[in-house]
Amino acid sequence: MKRLSFLLLPLVLLTGCIGAPDGKDYEAVSPALNIQTFFVGDVKAWGIAQDRFGEVVQRFIVDIDGRMEGNTLIMDETFEYGVGKGPASRTWRIEPDGEGGFIGRAGDINGVARGENYGNAFNFEYEMDLPVGDSTYTVTFDDWFFAFDENTLMNRSYIKKYGVMVAEVTIFMQRQN
Repeated sequence: MKRLSFLLLPLVLLTGCIGAPDGKDYEAVSPALNIQTFFVGDVKAWGIAQDRFGEVVQRFIVDIDGRMEGNTLIMDETFEYGVGKGPASRTWRIEPDGEGGFIGRAGDINGVARGENYGNAFNFEYEMDLPVGDSTYTVTFDDWFFAFDENTLMNRSYIKKYGVMVAEVTIFMQRQN
């Protein structure tokens, strides 16, 4: 049994690293994504969360109301769940960091989220205390947004614990105005 565990450990560690894109691959891809433009107004989103085995543990719809206050993007999100449970709402405050990237804050995010644009992609990385059943786990999100056109985005989030992928979220977003 020890031998089997020893052989499987590298496989588990490798699969924890698979999946997340490299932003440099999207720097020259159009259309360019500007989150401070895309999320101003009403955005509707449809998504699922899958555990590490691929089982859908959440299915949800999100209404996003975005506005600019100075150089800060404020996104008020309201969630409705068809499968599973999660937060009823979240408010993001996202602003330029002065070095070409972005800093985001929300009430259920630990510290700050750090974001960077790559052509038609935007990457957000942050830590969150994620409730699962009767427990709460501190996980990291590697959150990727990809523009299809000026009105449509796809979002893929890779959720990791100790560097190993434990869940994935897929969301499609469409501007409503």
